[in-house]
Amino acid sequence: MKSTETNALRILLVDDSPTFLYAVTRALTPDSRINIVGQATSGHEALDLVSTVRPDLVLMDVAMPGMNGLDATRHIKAQPNPPRVVVLTSHDIAHYRTAAQAAGADSFVSKADFGTQLLPFIDTVLAERASAAS
Repeated sequence: MKSTETNALRILLVDDSPTFLYAVTRALTPDSRINIVGQATSGHEALDLVSTVRPDLVLMDVAMPGMNGLDATRHIKAQPNPPRVVVLTSHDIAHYRTAAQAAGADSFVSKADFGTQLLPFIDTVLAERASAAS
């Protein structure tokens, strides 16, 4: 779960599906530029972990019991120096895209297109970090 690269992108995964958390972890772990720093299964748990593990990026599901991902995103983005948030959902419809944008999400990715949409976003974040560091 941990990368050995010290400048790795610190990612928090938030989804109430253990199967999806496992799949995302398995997909991202081989990339040495990525360090998965935690997993949460609810919006409330995500808020607690964001302040504890200080991720650079949060991958946030929309539909979860208790506090949903949009409300959690809104709370996270209201914090000083918030991480980037990518909203993930199986419901790729315009309403969710608009709601994610209104909540302050940096991007919206359909779970069906996870592999093709998320990795380019991660590449962009890493390139921006490298540019800012130089």
